[in-house]
Amino acid sequence: MIQSQTYLNVADNSGARKLMCIRIIGTSNRQYAHIGDVIVAVIKETVSNSPLERSEVIRAVIVRTCKEFKRNNGMIIRYDDNAAVIIDQEGNPKGTRIFGPIVRELRQFNFTKIVSLAPEVL
Repeated sequence: MIQSQTYLNVADNSGARKLMCIRIIGTSNRQYAHIGDVIVAVIKETVSNSPLERSEVIRAVIVRTCKEFKRNNGMIIRYDDNAAVIIDQEGNPKGTRIFGPIVRELRQFNFTKIVSLAPEVL
């Protein structure tokens, strides 16, 4: 469960390292975001020589959460960290590589490019 002021790791090679969630896109007064939700975030930490700058406001999609994710067949998936992938306005990732595993439910949310770049899909 991601809410406002939550820090997230970045799971791609766009140049950012840490994000802080500002707002959840979708409804007006939703408190928590889960896997597959789009958020507005601010970049808190970057790598050197990156095209993204610190304190830049961007959009990101959540790909991993510490809170467990339950499937319809009863399987529960839980990760060690909260992570997001930086996207543009069309929903395409800004990076060219995705690090770590992601869930296959992202394909249902029309993030097929992220699923195809991921090394492991659970």
